[in-house]
Amino acid sequence: MASLFTKIIQGEIPAHKIAENENFFAFLDVFPLVKGHTLIIPKLEIDYLFDIEDVLFQQLFLFAKQIAIPLKQAIPCKKIGITVIGLEVPHAHIHLIPMQTMSDMDFNKTKKRAEDAELATIAQEIRKFIF
Repeated sequence: MASLFTKIIQGEIPAHKIAENENFFAFLDVFPLVKGHTLIIPKLEIDYLFDIEDVLFQQLFLFAKQIAIPLKQAIPCKKIGITVIGLEVPHAHIHLIPMQTMSDMDFNKTKKRAEDAELATIAQEIRKFIF
């Protein structure tokens, strides 16, 4: 059975896409820790990040960097934090999180579903800086 993220890639579940290429997809988390919380996923459904073959693994992190730069331009913050947890969805993914403080990366915080209109506006802002 396809993962939630595979269904997003295939368009079966709507998402607020930031960017994609032939191997990767970036979209806003609907349960963000902070404004601009973005997920980076490989299109190939692989559960565990360290099972990704080396070249694709390197490309995944280069793609994440290509998204982190415009994310920081669109969402004023001190840094873009990066984390990989991978327990929520059985599909490897990277979290890019605009940070002002360390607590912005606290996954123990209660998260609320973001409004679609707000996510659409944020996604549009980030896409303006994609080069």
